[in-house]
Amino acid sequence: MKRLRLGAGTLNQTPLDWEGNTNRILQAIQTARQLDVHVLCLPELCITGYGCEDMFLAPHVWRTSWEILQRIVPETDGMIVSVGLPLFVTNGVYNTACVMSHGRIVGFVAKQHLAGDGLHYEPRWFRAWPAATISEFHADGHSWPIGDLLFDCDGVRIGFEICEDAWVAGRPGNRMAECGVDIILNPSASHFAFGKHEVRKRFVLEGSRSFGVSYVYANLIGNEAGRAIYDGGALIASSGNLIASGPRFRFHETDVVAADVDVDLTRARRASIHSMPVHVADDMFDRIVAISGQFKPTSSPLLSPNERQTASRVDEFTQAVALALFDYLRKSRSYGFVVSMSGGADSSACAVLIRSMVERGLTDLKLSGFISRLSYIPNIAAASSAEELVRLLFAGMYQGTRNSSEVTRNAAEQVTRGVGGTYFEISVDEIVEQYTTAIEGVIDRKLTWQDDDIALQNIQARTRSPSVWMLTNLRNALLLATSNRSEAAVGYTTMDGDTSGGLSPIAGIDKAFLREWLRIFETEGSAGVLPVPSLALVNAQQPTAELRPGEYAQTDEGDLMPYPLLDHIERLAIRDKLSPAEIMETLIREQQSYTAEQLKAWVRRFFTLWSRNQWKRERYAPSFHVDDKNLDPKTWCRFPILSGGFKYELDGL
Repeated sequence: MKRLRLGAGTLNQTPLDWEGNTNRILQAIQTARQLDVHVLCLPELCITGYGCEDMFLAPHVWRTSWEILQRIVPETDGMIVSVGLPLFVTNGVYNTACVMSHGRIVGFVAKQHLAGDGLHYEPRWFRAWPAATISEFHADGHSWPIGDLLFDCDGVRIGFEICEDAWVAGRPGNRMAECGVDIILNPSASHFAFGKHEVRKRFVLEGSRSFGVSYVYANLIGNEAGRAIYDGGALIASSGNLIASGPRFRFHETDVVAADVDVDLTRARRASIHSMPVHVADDMFDRIVAISGQFKPTSSPLLSPNERQTASRVDEFTQAVALALFDYLRKSRSYGFVVSMSGGADSSACAVLIRSMVERGLTDLKLSGFISRLSYIPNIAAASSAEELVRLLFAGMYQGTRNSSEVTRNAAEQVTRGVGGTYFEISVDEIVEQYTTAIEGVIDRKLTWQDDDIALQNIQARTRSPSVWMLTNLRNALLLATSNRSEAAVGYTTMDGDTSGGLSPIAGIDKAFLREWLRIFETEGSAGVLPVPSLALVNAQQPTAELRPGEYAQTDEGDLMPYPLLDHIERLAIRDKLSPAEIMETLIREQQSYTAEQLKAWVRRFFTLWSRNQWKRERYAPSFHVDDKNLDPKTWCRFPILSGGFKYELDGL
């Protein structure tokens, strides 16, 4: 019986944070050593950070990565460890996993399939390594094998699928199975998106079953570089069975999950797979690298219970954005957050997410750990509760005009205070009047709601920006913009008004979901975060910008269309790439509560506004990537700023 202990590490890395990244790698190795792990897999490109973008093409980044690797190698005595780094080989840069054992480098596996869709632009920086090909990497007067390698240690064969390699139809694991591989390691930088963890679990389980191997999946965790959120969720499977799973959305910077596997038992199960080739000679691929040394017996039993992995969309959203806000706060060295509270759903959602960040952070890190991670913030050491932390880290400011109602003012105050934040309130009427009077003097006429509706609305929204920015600067904080996905699709926002901010945490989520999420949070809370009863004041309202006089009875859905329908049209048009005519056919079939004329008007409105407002989407503050099919030009949806605006297609409706 040959028993091995396998480990998968999750790391909260930061691009080009050389010392921090190195320390977290070394901490993970130390934790694995304490757990008597024989083989440890760490995430993809963990030395540099995954999100270095064009800096992957900088020679000093390759050199520094190599220098850092030399600091890690001596710490691998008595175990096999893989870490990720970029390497320049001959004429290109490759995304590689370095295999180390007993204090020396054994070889480098290079990624074969590059992620080049949506959030990922790997082909911009890296070359794809050809399958079944090996070469040599030279440095410091030495050389090591690099490429599509397998490793043999004490008769146990180890192979690699690096992240995207496991997502393609012709997985490298198929060829490895032919060569009798016992263990496959998958170092990944797989970003969070709704439901994506279940997909990962399927390819890990199916890979371990169909290849007859033990499979180790390691991932990043946290908000690494600003937009992408990594949810961790390390996995270890054997012969189709999940034997260990790590936590997701943890605030800790490192985690290691470990599990014991019986290699002989795995081989016996592989022998029972009748579709597996009977024998393939090793010389089929000259790519098996020997690792000297033997696996030492473990000194203690291992208890590694599986984490509960299934989470609702509501819980996933809460956990992902709470973690992302925490990392964005500390990595930007900001002292807290400021939100322009309107008393509506969007700003209230931002306030609740800040509260969620604090509560979930305290659950994971306890008070001392939470304060330690934010120790650069003045006076934070004096905080002794979640309420005191929120009061220090969050300020909400209501900026009313004569068109604002007591309903929204009260909601803004009660939600801000209800989550524990510091509340401010000012009127911007005088400033609006000054701008209006000045422009009337220039154009030599009075502005009226009949002739100048948009200008009179926008000046109110835009006037709020300087004052809330001033408060933000005074607090050395980060201003959160409150734009949501639905309104981004049609440009229903005022540039340099409600879009003002350094970060837009809800720009990747639609309004209908946000409203449902707030209703749940009012009474139930989510993901271990307490409910916020004052949200009842928000949930009772119809969403409104409150920029027209009260007699106009302005509502957002009146200006646009019902939000669920808007979101449905957006997905049909942008995600599914359907034409206006195809969308009309779909809606007439599905939406029988509306007339064909209503649907036609809304389809025309969507495509017209979508085309007209790409420039706004290009200017939005960075948003979190929570849905693989989002509207962010940086992470998925590119559209021309200038276009024909679907005029031909709409004329044909």
